[in-house]
Amino acid sequence: MLLAVRHSTRYQYDEPVRESVMEVWMQPQKRPGQRLVSFDLELEPAAQLFSYADTFGNAVYHFDIPQPHQRLTIMARSAVETEAPAPLPDALDRGEWDRLRSDFVRGEHFDFLHPHGFAGPSEALEAFVAEKQLNELRVRDPLNAVRDLSHTIYEAFAYEAGVTRADSPIDDVLKARKGVCQDFAHVMIAICREWGVPARYVSGYLFTDRKAGDRSDPDATHAWVEVFLPSLRWVGFDPTNNILAGERHIACAVGRDYSDVPPSRGVYKGEAESELAVGVTVRKARAAVSEPEFLRISQPAPRPGQRRSQYSGLAYDQQRQQQQ
Repeated sequence: MLLAVRHSTRYQYDEPVRESVMEVWMQPQKRPGQRLVSFDLELEPAAQLFSYADTFGNAVYHFDIPQPHQRLTIMARSAVETEAPAPLPDALDRGEWDRLRSDFVRGEHFDFLHPHGFAGPSEALEAFVAEKQLNELRVRDPLNAVRDLSHTIYEAFAYEAGVTRADSPIDDVLKARKGVCQDFAHVMIAICREWGVPARYVSGYLFTDRKAGDRSDPDATHAWVEVFLPSLRWVGFDPTNNILAGERHIACAVGRDYSDVPPSRGVYKGEAESELAVGVTVRKARAAVSEPEFLRISQPAPRPGQRRSQYSGLAYDQQRQQQQ
């Protein structure tokens, strides 16, 4: 399936700001079942782009607008060719739990086995696990246990935008029993890690199909979960829509939770209030252009912490673009 993505992000300030420094995680990955055909990033005001690969191998673009401005627009356009993954087996043998406990798996996937940020334990999460008797799923093989967990989360939470925010803790969705894909992914990741199953947060897009029962917002970014099973490697689950990640999913970045891979994050100098507007369209495309390389740069990008240490006392725009 050839898919075209248009992702527009606009920051509007009520007063001119003196400078903005931003990072974006919007370039689709090159990975099995997903070929990046083209990617273009357009900025207004114009700025020089730098790029680097983060800790998890994601493509990150960084730029600085050092002159006064009252609006910042980021337009990302991509074309991606996807393939349906191979069918999963009906079950794995019970020895898969032992393989998950091996020193190799625990060492290789350390980052995805421990609580981090939004995906961590809490009393509310313990109560939810007990209420739904989720730990009893572990009598099954890991594949079916995770599959049933994804289905339970889908059934237990209503999809509703506006109930939670991009920076909402996991307890908010557990209390309201309503939320968006970002919330459901964090709940699932936290439980999988408690079970000893490596789980990572995937940020990207979904070509929404209402006829197939998708309930996520077609005009927003999307998030889902990948779990590591030694016999199968990484397997994607979308608890928002009760489906496996497939050819309609476009992965841009992976991390421990949302805070590792927000679509955009940055700071600005000034006393202005900001307003964020986001628009996403994912559609089938007719023709492809040549496959690009990673955007070439004339000098290495500064690591994120090197630049921001100069920005004391600034207003932060980060973690505002909630994934839905």
